[in-house]
Amino acid sequence: MAHTDSRTMRRVLRREIAGTIGLLTDEHDFRAMRRYRSFTFDDHEAYLKHVEGLLRTRALQGSHTTIALFDPEEYAEFCTRRDLDPDNPSSRTRFTAHLAVTGPTLPYDGRPLADLLPVLVDEAVRQATWEYATTLLARLGPCTSCGEDIGRAAFDRASDLLVRILDTAPPGNRHLVCSVTGPPETLIAALHATDTDGALQLDETEALEFTTVLALGLATESPGGLVIRTSAPDTPDRIYGWRLRSYGLEPLTAGEVFDAYCTDIESGDLIAPESNVDYCEPPELGEEKPAHGHDH
Repeated sequence: MAHTDSRTMRRVLRREIAGTIGLLTDEHDFRAMRRYRSFTFDDHEAYLKHVEGLLRTRALQGSHTTIALFDPEEYAEFCTRRDLDPDNPSSRTRFTAHLAVTGPTLPYDGRPLADLLPVLVDEAVRQATWEYATTLLARLGPCTSCGEDIGRAAFDRASDLLVRILDTAPPGNRHLVCSVTGPPETLIAALHATDTDGALQLDETEALEFTTVLALGLATESPGGLVIRTSAPDTPDRIYGWRLRSYGLEPLTAGEVFDAYCTDIESGDLIAPESNVDYCEPPELGEEKPAHGHDH
């Protein structure tokens, strides 16, 4: 009987896949979908096992499947906007096809779902952060004194600073993190730059997201910081950074960087410093401050 149930479940799922599967990643979202009678799963763990089995089967058959994050609230809004019955498998299929174009997705590459889920959630957080920062930048409007679009000017300024930071960094791979504190929450963006024989390789989407979050911090003069870690063979990693200050970056001292990395954020307790790491002051960025700072 269990074997028959399993086959039935796979058949139900297969009907709702159009090259992309919308995945309910956590228990809370799964419970939200159970209010629809046409959603026939009653156990999240069993649901994930069936999805994984189906993904493996499709991969063996040579089918390429993309995994998207299925958000029940977004689904309900989608159905309301399109005048669709949410309690209908075909509505879920349409929403999943919509996600394939607009939402965070990952190609299924044979890894266990347990490994893929956190990556998919991180991707969703990245996209939401970028969309939120972009919206806030757009809302800032023109400068009252010079008429310049504040968001665009801040983005140009952030782009320039990012280029200078990457250009002045010592050779090696670079990992940058920018955090901007502000209501309602802290926004964080990361950027990886790989050094291949002296040429830097960047992910364009990551660079865009990073620049947008930095621009928001500059434009709103929110508290924030930017740190960079460089790694090269046979040399200690170097970590240094800046705080966001008056439309620019103010260097952190080596002691401030050390304190930031060697203090537990939750408890305030000291953490042992990493071995083979230099906490240091940043190099000069070689720039002049903008003619009119930011008196908007």
